[in-house]
Amino acid sequence: MADAKFVKVKCSKCKNTQVIFGKAATKVKCTECDGIIALPSGGNAKIRARVEEVLK
Repeated sequence: MADAKFVKVKCSKCKNTQVIFGKAATKVKCTECDGIIALPSGGNAKIRARVEEVLK
């Protein structure tokens, strides 16, 4: 799990910024507007929001 990373993303609907796991296994919703910002895809999550920063 050395290559697993957290990602800071900005919701495209409400502009809320939050940190998500880059290999999310479930749908990730925005904490403010409940919009879907990431979907599982068998490996790395398919991120549907703007990536602000990749965290170590």
